[in-house]
Amino acid sequence: MAVFRLTPAFKDYIWGGTRLRDEYGKKCDYDKVAESWELSCHKDGASVVADGEDKGFTLAEYIDKHGKAVLGTDCEKFENFPILIKLIDAKDNLSVQVHPDNEYALRVEGEYGKTEMWYIVDCDEGATLLYGFKHEISKEEFAERIADNTLLEVTNAVPVKKGDVFFIQAGTLHAIGKGILIAEIQQNSNTTYRIYDYGRVGKDGKPRELHVEKAKDVTCLAPAKTYPETPVEQHEGYTSKLLSSCDYFTTYALDVETKAQLTADEKSFNSILVLEGECEIDGIKALKGDSVFVTAGSGSYTVEGKCKAVLTKV
Repeated sequence: MAVFRLTPAFKDYIWGGTRLRDEYGKKCDYDKVAESWELSCHKDGASVVADGEDKGFTLAEYIDKHGKAVLGTDCEKFENFPILIKLIDAKDNLSVQVHPDNEYALRVEGEYGKTEMWYIVDCDEGATLLYGFKHEISKEEFAERIADNTLLEVTNAVPVKKGDVFFIQAGTLHAIGKGILIAEIQQNSNTTYRIYDYGRVGKDGKPRELHVEKAKDVTCLAPAKTYPETPVEQHEGYTSKLLSSCDYFTTYALDVETKAQLTADEKSFNSILVLEGECEIDGIKALKGDSVFVTAGSGSYTVEGKCKAVLTKV
């Protein structure tokens, strides 16, 4: 059994804020801390083992050393590490964007596509995000509205509150709105096609690159699929709620009052991202914002304390 914290990689995108540093204890020198990649083996930002004899190894190096058995049998079908988990602080609006599916992304970009899930950790009053279209539109109308900057007239703006969940299947048009802090669980991909970016410029003073032609290839021009609410399940010392389940990840919200008895079986590792409070995970102290990795086959382990967290398996 191995349980250890991970140190994230950081991104300083122009729309980011400072909450991840100020409120979640992230040690980063960037002026803006837009994203922390909490669980990542991606080449664009790897998380690093923070505890134990392998401290300082990237997660990918840890897996190479100890073998893929630490990931579990459900990961064997994936050539690469399957998921990426982030905290995202949107002080300003993100671009209106879309992600391709596996077939398109592997053919065009050489990596997985991106299906993802958003869990609203916190948000300003009145915050909204974009999620699909108000109604189905044609490819011709999509192209025209991109060209004349009227796309937002047909996108679906959704008010959000803390605890909301959005499943973003590949091909779904979307955009995180300003004033929202999100835990994102996604496929292990960094392929994003920007469609509209509010006329902003990047650090070089030039308009940020758009990917309109690729977006036209992959965008589903219809309302986003809705998913039923799942019940809260009562357990001794804690509650759990299924947030989403797909071919790539299964994620739960945990609300621990005293102690949660959990299991990392042979099928999958467990990733625990602490969002509120603090706890000990088999002796490893985890504070608000900490990410903890439990290897597959570890068996029963405890999360003890008072905290809210997101638990992800493959």
